[in-house]
Amino acid sequence: MVMAQSLFKLIKQHQPDIAIDVLAPAWSEPLLTRMPEVRCALAMPIGHGELRLRERYHMGHSLRGKYDQAIILPNSFKSALVPLWAQIPVRTGYIGECRWGVLNDARRLDKSILPMTVQRFLSLGLPRDAVLPPEIPAPHLAVSHASVEAALVRLKLNYPLKPVFALCPGAEFGPAKRWPAEYFAEIAKAKLADGWDVWLFGSEKDGPITAQVRALAGADCIDLAGRTSLAEAIDLLSLAALVVSNDSGLMHVAAALGRKIIAIYGSSDPGFTPPLSDDAQILSLKLACSPCFARVCPLGHTNCLRELKPQQILDKMPGTTSP
Repeated sequence: MVMAQSLFKLIKQHQPDIAIDVLAPAWSEPLLTRMPEVRCALAMPIGHGELRLRERYHMGHSLRGKYDQAIILPNSFKSALVPLWAQIPVRTGYIGECRWGVLNDARRLDKSILPMTVQRFLSLGLPRDAVLPPEIPAPHLAVSHASVEAALVRLKLNYPLKPVFALCPGAEFGPAKRWPAEYFAEIAKAKLADGWDVWLFGSEKDGPITAQVRALAGADCIDLAGRTSLAEAIDLLSLAALVVSNDSGLMHVAAALGRKIIAIYGSSDPGFTPPLSDDAQILSLKLACSPCFARVCPLGHTNCLRELKPQQILDKMPGTTSP
């Protein structure tokens, strides 16, 4: 969803007066409401992988006459049904899962020309065979002072007494994308010794990982995993002076907030889904076995992450004292 904002920005560059509405899962609304290019976020009531044709038909019927074009980013057949049943005149997307009948502006995807996810999104916002602009419009999430203050008050966080070091040690895809918790704890201890606040971010599912980091690094770490809504996580991440993160959704959020980031890649490819920010440093060992794109290391060692030591991260932070 963060990378999709680059598409929204490109469309607005070419058509400043156009109205962009986004049909997406309800969880993504806090992201969309922080994108100035989006007029309205429409909640998709159907979960990932569910067909539910009746509900899709009724949603499409309710949208008839409201739109001139639909750009369909997922490559599944079912994702194109609502725009079809909404009778949207131009329905743009990549060919996949026999979508010839539901798309009328069907594009062939050449992965060698468009290796990055964000490039594939941008191409759908341009006329067929148009050349991509030389620079990708970087995502930028807009947060309000009032919402930031409300999150600080609710969670009883003292800011700005010290600079904030944010750690995002989770990655929902699987353990092959997660740098070891004990390594996160080592760099947390170093920043605590330098007088920083350390905030741990993540969803409720990341709770066991952030709890492990806090147990190893010390109680001075503030564990926010599962305690914030996505909206609050976005607002609080905007306060971080530095973020260290696995390749995850929160990494892309931090990039779109303009934070300084050190992004750690293991089983995934930084050339495919990099953080779209000039303030991001990417660390990847680029072993012969990576990227494998597996949830769990097929070789059983996860050396692409375990061999990336905490000191290599600390070396990217000038002035940090090793614990």
